[in-house]
Amino acid sequence: MGRVFVVDLDGRSYGCRYCNTPLALAHNILSRNFNCSQGRAYLFSKVVNITLGTPVERMMISGLHTVEDIFCCSCGQLLGWKYVLAYEKNEAYKEGKFVLERWRIVDNVEEELELNLDAQAGSQGSQATSQADSQAGSQVDSQVDSLAGSSDTENA
Repeated sequence: MGRVFVVDLDGRSYGCRYCNTPLALAHNILSRNFNCSQGRAYLFSKVVNITLGTPVERMMISGLHTVEDIFCCSCGQLLGWKYVLAYEKNEAYKEGKFVLERWRIVDNVEEELELNLDAQAGSQGSQATSQADSQAGSQVDSQVDSLAGSSDTENA
């Protein structure tokens, strides 16, 4: 097998639950009202870092469609499907679109948020530590000054 090249995505994205490979940007979601056998699914206009299975005819809730299963290019896990052909005219808008099953993907914005919160907490913690250190230092300085001042008066 050859080397796998992965496309990185900037912005809020969704990734493979199993290996965290980026798959799609949040602004490419066309609908959050799709369902699959395991629950919720999202319809995307564009998806990256996938491989496609062979086209098969599949009876869906909305009618007969030709679809290709979508697999993660890194770990090979099944993620959803791509609509190739819709046999009913009112379903034609789905052609060329991708469905990712919600339970098979993760929202990468949560991880970025956690990293940012950790970084902020760390910087606030270091700020609090440096403030406490400077307060303690100034207290020590004032005690030294008072001792030095009293010794100066004794020496004078």
